[in-house]
Amino acid sequence: MAELIAPTGRLHSSWLTARDEWQPGTHQDGAGLRLVGDGDLNSAAGFASWVERLRRQSDRSLPVGEASVHATHWWIVEGETYLGAIDLRHYLNAFLLEGGGHIGYSVRPFARRRGLASWALGAVLQKAPALGLDRVLLTCDDGNVGSARTIESNGGVLEDVRDTEAGVKRRYWITLPRPDTACR
Repeated sequence: MAELIAPTGRLHSSWLTARDEWQPGTHQDGAGLRLVGDGDLNSAAGFASWVERLRRQSDRSLPVGEASVHATHWWIVEGETYLGAIDLRHYLNAFLLEGGGHIGYSVRPFARRRGLASWALGAVLQKAPALGLDRVLLTCDDGNVGSARTIESNGGVLEDVRDTEAGVKRRYWITLPRPDTACR
C-alpha cells in the first residue's frame, strides 16, 4: 500500500532506478531536483546532501534562495520502492503564480495509471490548511490529460489556460475546507 514519507537516504537505490525510467531532461514536478546544486545524486553522500536540502526547505526559519519558496516534500512509496514525489509550496512567488502553483507532483513511468497521483494530491490537500492556505493553485501542461483529470478529481476548477515561460499551462484552483469544519 502506498504512503507519503519524508525524503530519505535509505531509498537511494530505488530513487536511482526510478530516475533512469524518465527520458533524459524530463522535468519531474514536485521532486525538488533544482535543489541538487552541484551534488552528484549517484553517490550516497551527494544524495544525502540533496535529501537534507529537501527537508530544510520546509523550515520557515531558514532562508531559501531568491527564486525559491519554502516547500514541504514527500515521496510516494510502497515499502522500499520509490514511486514518485509531491511537494506543497507554502506560498507563491510570481513564477509559481503564473505557471507553477502550490503543488507539484510526478509519478515514475512504471507506476502510472494506478491512481497514485490523485491519492497523493488528496492527502497533501488535507495538509495545506495547516499552512494557513484556504485555496491552492495547481497547474499542468495544456496537453497533459492525466494530470488535468487528477486535479479535477480533487476539486480543481479551471481558471484559464495561458502561455507562460514554462509553456502553455492549465491553471486550476482548489478551495480547501476550513480546518474547523473539515471533520464535521
